[in-house]
Amino acid sequence: MKASQFFISTLKEAPADAEVVSHKLMTRAGMIKKLGAGVYSLMPMGLRVVRKVEAIVREEMNRAGAVELNMPVVQPAELWQETGRFEKMGPELLRIKDRHDRDFVIQPTSEEVVTDIVRQEIKSYKQLPKNFYQIQTKFRDERRPRFGLMRGREFIMKDAYSFDRDPVSAKASYQVMAQAYRRIFDRFGLTYRAVAADSGAIGGDLSEEFQVIAATGEDAIVYCTDSEYAANMEKAESLAPAGARPAPTRGMDKTSTPGTSTCVAVAEFLNVPLTTTVKSLVLATDTLDAQGAVVKSQVWLLLLRGDHDMNEVKVGKLPGLAGFRFATLTEIEDRFGGKPGYLGPIGLKQSVNLVVDRDVAVMGDWICGANEPDFHMTGVNWGRDLPEPTLVSDLRNVVAGDASPDGQGVLAIERGIEVGHVFYLGTKYSEAMKATFLDVNGKPQFMEMGCYGIGITRLPAAAIEQNHDERGIIWPDALAPFTVVLCPIGADRFPDVKAAVEQLYGDLLAAGVDVILDDRGERPGAMFADWELIGVPHRVTVGDRGLKEGMVEYQHRRDAESTQVPVADIAALIQSRLKI
Repeated sequence: MKASQFFISTLKEAPADAEVVSHKLMTRAGMIKKLGAGVYSLMPMGLRVVRKVEAIVREEMNRAGAVELNMPVVQPAELWQETGRFEKMGPELLRIKDRHDRDFVIQPTSEEVVTDIVRQEIKSYKQLPKNFYQIQTKFRDERRPRFGLMRGREFIMKDAYSFDRDPVSAKASYQVMAQAYRRIFDRFGLTYRAVAADSGAIGGDLSEEFQVIAATGEDAIVYCTDSEYAANMEKAESLAPAGARPAPTRGMDKTSTPGTSTCVAVAEFLNVPLTTTVKSLVLATDTLDAQGAVVKSQVWLLLLRGDHDMNEVKVGKLPGLAGFRFATLTEIEDRFGGKPGYLGPIGLKQSVNLVVDRDVAVMGDWICGANEPDFHMTGVNWGRDLPEPTLVSDLRNVVAGDASPDGQGVLAIERGIEVGHVFYLGTKYSEAMKATFLDVNGKPQFMEMGCYGIGITRLPAAAIEQNHDERGIIWPDALAPFTVVLCPIGADRFPDVKAAVEQLYGDLLAAGVDVILDDRGERPGAMFADWELIGVPHRVTVGDRGLKEGMVEYQHRRDAESTQVPVADIAALIQSRLKI
């Protein structure tokens, strides 16, 4: 490809609404163009990157035995009503009507449609296992689309769905996909982690996220510095502290703490470590009747150490706490007699369901609210001042330095961007949609399913968040819009430069190298700035002065300076350095 035949449109400044690096650089490099909130056109330079992502994903999916199909973007609502997701999914599901007033959705995912296909086509265990995938446009009506392609409303996704006859074979299919994903992300040339993830309301233990490591990532990734353990923050377990609870060393007192409605303020006022304080979180759960009206509510008191944060996913999995909400002020005052900021488990007006975090269960001489404004209880101890806790559980987010759940070291935390997810579904959709097959015994069985997604258009943005500098993007070879750029200096004035760069261009094309020749006649500074912004990883500069000595200049995008290379050796050098 020659630059004069292509479309290059770079900008010196990023748009005002661009908040993160990838959004700024993709816009400035002419890779995306905003059409509306969360909706972007993929410009020619950006589309080349996306097509390279798709090619790698397609190759590895095919290699893993998945079969490609293409399902409609617009889907009948009836299928979504079968699973209940038409009502449950909420405003992210874009619903539309046709001219006949029939309901449709713009697909955010395709579990319903693929299950409908399979229930019509697969009748016998002899046809299983099967794994179908597509690379298709999706739409989710995000409340607050932002960060360019990182959190857009319209995006391209690879979604795959496996179908098996029993859990054992379904888990085997899951492992095939998990390994295929590792090959895919290895080929992208990105630093990533595969982390254990929470399975949500579906349950089960087989769920992994693939996170590209980046300081700007929205997700917290927990990993062990001395082992292979890795999980997202929702999934990471905090172990019970080792050792016995310390014996009381002081009596319990009601202590004046004026104007201290947070644990941090209490610790500062009393000049004690924050780790000696206990925070009280009041939750409620509702029992509903058939019409959805509340018939009964229960109030729960959760106790966590003052420096810890509640993990809502862990709490929501506790018996009785599914679908919890935070208690209202009236519910709090009725049971505690006080207001938030000074709550505690001692001297309640009405009983509540008490749940204690593992760390709090082994604390001694701790501090909590006295259920009275401007007062806290100090020197509180289990067994003496209030009964031993009966429900102790892991309620909190882990913190750096916690013991690793595998017992092989301590935990560290880094930021990541989720770009892939593999998930064992079980029979959630097959049961709802009555997708059965006849097993070897001649009896109908529900199919076991898995689903597997990769954010095709999100991945380039994640790659940029990980690979950039003050001059622009630094693409891994496998993702770059062009792998090599040839920059002639004065080709219009020096026939030897024009001839040499054309010869090199032809040689690289013949060798299968994805090369672009910049024949626009730009000044060297402007030409170099464009390609550094765009992020092409390998650059060869051909000038009259160097050619007189039989040399050209080679520079990798990460190199601080160029290297002189003999003209006769440059094609071989480039091919030896490509990492695709």
